[in-house]
Amino acid sequence: MENIHKYTNLLNEEKRTTIWFLWLFYVIYFGYEIIYYYILPQMPWNLVSNGLKTIFDFYLYAILLALLPIAIYLLKRNKPSPVKYIYFIVFTVANVIIELIYFLSNNETYNAGNIVEMVFVLFSPIFVNKRFFYFVSLVQIFKYIFIGIVLNQYVVLIPLLLLLVFATVACIVLYRFLGYVNSLKLSYDNQLEGIVKGVIATLELKDPYTRGHSERVANYAMILAKSLKEFKNQDIKLFYYACLLHDVGKIHISDVILSKPGKLTAEEFEIIKSHPVVGAEAVKDVEGINEYITVIRDHHERWDGKGYPNGLKAEETNLFARITAIADAFDAMTSSRSYREAMPLEKAYEQIVNGSGSQFDPILVEKVKEVFPLWIEYHKQYYAERRDNK
Repeated sequence: MENIHKYTNLLNEEKRTTIWFLWLFYVIYFGYEIIYYYILPQMPWNLVSNGLKTIFDFYLYAILLALLPIAIYLLKRNKPSPVKYIYFIVFTVANVIIELIYFLSNNETYNAGNIVEMVFVLFSPIFVNKRFFYFVSLVQIFKYIFIGIVLNQYVVLIPLLLLLVFATVACIVLYRFLGYVNSLKLSYDNQLEGIVKGVIATLELKDPYTRGHSERVANYAMILAKSLKEFKNQDIKLFYYACLLHDVGKIHISDVILSKPGKLTAEEFEIIKSHPVVGAEAVKDVEGINEYITVIRDHHERWDGKGYPNGLKAEETNLFARITAIADAFDAMTSSRSYREAMPLEKAYEQIVNGSGSQFDPILVEKVKEVFPLWIEYHKQYYAERRDNK
């Protein structure tokens, strides 16, 4: 699916956060190193008992500086996500090697550790990513346990306990972030749903046929989309709203044409064929729906390229639009119109199957064969509820 707008927004946020992370990492790491090992030992207060550095520490400086061009390259290639993992893994592995070599060769009590290790844990919530937080926290915990076992020193419990405190604080912050994000998302979804249903109610007043049609198409389409098992819940939800609006462009068409009981003239049919483009234009600036604008614009395209408005062929049409095309056709055939009775469900199903490879995506038609019992169940439930509410 090509959610260009949404993908761009998320990508920009990830890039900005990664740049903040890089600034924090280098400023805090090298600032700490310079102050602790090069400035404080020169002071008369004896705050640092040992300010010496090993040759391996300078190797680490070189490695971390060498990572910067890699980070810049990934950012320019719009691949910011791996950067934080690369820095954390390289820094942690290098630190473990340096510390083990130093303390095993000098037989000293473990007194290492770097503030950046704690910064990784404490600032991991800025990515609002549970996977990264748990990865960083668990690896750091394992690091101290591993070093303690190799050196056979219980003193590693001190930095380990400090790490656990920092991880707890970071965990609370992270889940507060996620709570705010989810609350905002829920509020936005509720507002969007209200807007969509308001528009549909207005359209139904204009065209009696659309009463229930949009809802049924959206539910048939959602059942089919879920069967593919390749979309996130939020994608399905926004797709559902777009499906509800798939015929919104009809609002500009004359009631006389929409309600005409007989066959449309060529001129009238051309007017009807304009509704996908008009509908897409109407919602192009609606945040969320505009990411699924092809559902509205292209739901009358065909697999063989003989549809409208642009004559798109096969996978030139977005997958969600191809799903909507099948759902729309099925509901159109199984709904009563002023000039014909509703087609039996099994007959409409046969028509969908017969349209495989010509009107409809053949892969999706195979999925329709799987979900058709669910369509029957939904259809019966929908009309049963309508009868009960009369």
